[in-house]
Parts: sequence; C-alpha cells; structure tokens
Amino acid sequence: MAAASPAQLAIGVITAAAVALIPATGSAAVSGPAAATTTADPKPTESRLRAELKALNQKVDKLIERYNLKRVELAEAQKAAEAAKKRLDTADEALTTAQRRVAELASLRYQNGGMPLPTIVMPPDGAAAAVLEQLTANQTAVVQGVADARDEKKKAADDAAALARDISADTAEVAKQRDDAKDVIGDIQKKLQELVPFSTGRRSDGSWAPQLPSGADNITGRTRAMREQIQKNFRLPFSVGCFRSGGGGEHPLGRACDFMMSTGGSMPSAVNNVLGDSIAAWTLQNRDKLGVKYVIWKQRINHGSGWSAMSDRGSVTENHYDHVHVSMQ
Repeated sequence: MAAASPAQLAIGVITAAAVALIPATGSAAVSGPAAATTTADPKPTESRLRAELKALNQKVDKLIERYNLKRVELAEAQKAAEAAKKRLDTADEALTTAQRRVAELASLRYQNGGMPLPTIVMPPDGAAAAVLEQLTANQTAVVQGVADARDEKKKAADDAAALARDISADTAEVAKQRDDAKDVIGDIQKKLQELVPFSTGRRSDGSWAPQLPSGADNITGRTRAMREQIQKNFRLPFSVGCFRSGGGGEHPLGRACDFMMSTGGSMPSAVNNVLGDSIAAWTLQNRDKLGVKYVIWKQRINHGSGWSAMSDRGSVTENHYDHVHVSMQ
C-alpha cells in the first residue's frame, strides 16, 4: 500500500468549503399558543462521518496541491520582479550617464562655438562645428535609446511586481482556507472522539480485568478493539503485527500490536513519520477508553503521563523508529 498523503494523516485537514457538508446538530423551536416544543436532529453516525471525511480528503489533497503550486509561482514571480528591478537600476544609471554626456557636449558646443574641442582631433577646413553637432546628435540618440530601454524595463518590473502581489494574495487566500479547515476538523474530530467505544473489562475503580487471547489472531478482545479503531482512524501504509510467540513483553500474551511505518528496518519517510506521531498521540488520547497500558515510539515510552527516553537497543526496529508499539492492559 502506498504511503499516506499529508491529507490522509489521521482524520486529515478539511477545507473551509466543506463546512456545509458537516451534519448540523441543534434544535428547531415550534411556537404555539399553549407551549413550545423542540425537536433535535439525530446525531451523525460514525459511518456517515467517515464517508464525508473520505470525500473531503480528496478536496484537501487538491487544496494542498494548489497551495504548493501558488508558493512556487510566488517565488518565481518574486524572483522575476527582483531581476527586473536590477535591470531597471542599471538602465537608470546608463540614462543618467548618457544625459550628463549630452549636457557636457552641449555646454562645450556653446562655449567653443566652431572651435575644436580640446579632447577631439578636428578635421581641417573648419569642420569642428559639424563634428560637434554630429557628436551631440549621436549622444542624444543614445539618451533616447537608453530612455526607451528604461521604460521597457520599468514596465517589466511593474508587471512582475503586480504579478507577485496577485499571487501573494492568492496564496494568502489558500492559506486562509487551510487555517479555516483546521477549525472545521476540530469539530469533526470531537464528533468522532465521542464515537470511540469503551473497551470491555473496565472495573468500577478504573482498573482493568485481565483478558485471555482468543480467536485466530490469538489476541485479547481489548487488543483487537484497539487495532480496529486505529485501522478505522488512520490509513496505515504497512502491516500490523500483534501476536508473536517467544520473547518478553505483551506480544506473546496477545496484548500488544506494532503499527509499521516502514519496512526492512529502515527509517520511515517524512510523511509516515508524521503519521506515526499522529497514531501515538491519538492512542494516548484514547488510552482510558481503549485500555492502553503504554505506547513506545522513536525510542521513547509513554504510560499516559508524558514521554520518557529509552536506552539504545542498537537498531531502528529495536528502538521503535519504524513502528508504533501499543501495549494493552
């Protein structure tokens, strides 16, 4: 199975446009001459919520793709605007130099009349005035050419800056949708959180009655329920291993599962690393409902009161960097 996309981690991120698809809850008052009555809408079922989330995740993928494309476009537009500005600065400098040169020639022409210029070897027969006239005309043409180039570069710079502003505005709008989506997903998560069932065997004092493994998978009922809930709430990229004979810990007792984030003892991808974080956090959040004893992930262990570092066991797998380990009561 392919690695999960960012939008598929945990419940995912829902776009602001999806608000309308979330089932409403509340009441509608009916007024009458005697008394008012209210009728509450039925709560959404788990299957309905998950069906909506599946459809909305596709919209989320498009939103993330659009946001990333806008970021690339913005970077390119900003780069083009900066390059155009540099060309404009160069054109301004060239224009200033050319204008100053023409002014100098005009001043010399006025001061010297038809006399040869000190720095120019003039032709015979009194042609100095004609040469000076030609030089002035040439310099004037240079000024005009530079001025035209400056106007073109200024237009290019203005266009590039305007494009950057437009793309920046588009990017901000997409980012706003993403931020709004985070608020919406909170509501969905709360509804799904309420639907997480309590595992069997919980005593009145909060402790858990021991359970024996059963079934073909040779795990306890609480372990099986925990595995099913995680499989419901996350798109897992690789296999889940629970019972195994031999060794210590809860695996031989049917009270633990490993949720693989990579294979072959390799480090997970960035996406699956985030997925592992999400699974660990969700499991700990629901530990009291599910009967979780502790979670191990990335060489750390958490019994419900915070993460504690573990000693180095010598490999990616032994240090739990490639899988999330969940042990049950």
